Amino acid sequence: MISKKFVDELEYLITGACIEVHKTIGPGLLESVYKNCLIHELSLQEIPFVVEQSVRIDYKGLELDVALSADIFVANAIVVELKAVKEFIPIYDAQLLTYMKLLQAPKGILINFCCTNIVQNGKKSFVNEFYRDLL
Repeated sequence: MISKKFVDELEYLITGACIEVHKTIGPGLLESVYKNCLIHELSLQEIPFVVEQSVRIDYKGLELDVALSADIFVANAIVVELKAVKEFIPIYDAQLLTYMKLLQAPKGILINFCCTNIVQNGKKSFVNEFYRDLL
């Protein structure tokens, strides 16, 4: 079973990896560039993850055939959604929170690489009931 401490430390490592990517290549590129660089950085740091984790929707026993996927799912605990946009908009929050719920992930991180500083204005972190239930 994972703990809050494990999830919080993992968030710290992911944030550091995002900062490294941003510091190295800067803002203003396509989301796919940042995604590939972050995947490489997470691999270099030996952080376990899955790319394009498929998100299954089961509505009261009806499994819907939809093509949803979370950008990066780290250690079966943190959903990471990447953006390269001028600013965050509320639909990004809603998407991440829904992925967290469907994947039963206790934490989610929204990263926008088109910013001047990842920590100050390029990152939003979310927790849900799965996090609150951790020890």
